[in-house]
Amino acid sequence: MTMQHIGGRDMPRAVQAPDGAAAGAATAEAFVPERRAVAGVSVRTMEIATSLCFAAAGAAAIWDSARLGAGWGADGPQSGYFPFWIGLLLVLAAAANLLPLARAARARGEDSGGPDAPAMFLTWEQARTVATVFIPTTIYVAAIPFTGIYVASAVLVAWFMARLGEFSVWRAVPSGIATALVAFVVFEIWFLVALPKGPLEEFLGY
Repeated sequence: MTMQHIGGRDMPRAVQAPDGAAAGAATAEAFVPERRAVAGVSVRTMEIATSLCFAAAGAAAIWDSARLGAGWGADGPQSGYFPFWIGLLLVLAAAANLLPLARAARARGEDSGGPDAPAMFLTWEQARTVATVFIPTTIYVAAIPFTGIYVASAVLVAWFMARLGEFSVWRAVPSGIATALVAFVVFEIWFLVALPKGPLEEFLGY
């Protein structure tokens, strides 16, 4: 008597997996996640842009050196002698970096298979994260000559706490003011270091 008869019903049979390569392919497709394309700036794009910037700087140095004189005069090298060779090295270095990129692009174009996703230098999501810090910091630096460093620092600290730290305004604003006051006491009173001031400090007599 078998186990099926003891239980009074037929036990389900194990599902047979396909044999050979089909089984391996099915298993791989089941466990390997689908690769999604990520939008952003690729490493190849940044390499091309950097190389072109170096080539432009080198070409400008060569042109200006030729205008000033890039030869060897009676009293030694002319004014543009060394800048000329530095510019030439920049152009050659840019060309040496662009040639492998061009060959790799041609090889990808001749490949019959599907194109692989390029390596990303910066995704748009990462760029937005960087911008949330870079843009306020740029505004902060630009505002210092008009508002002074202490007022600008108070606003910057409060903004970062409220925007990035997700603190409430009632906590972010006093923290920014306290940071500016501590910095004022440390630099202006203790160390007697004069930092850029604005209308508020002038109104208070500093």
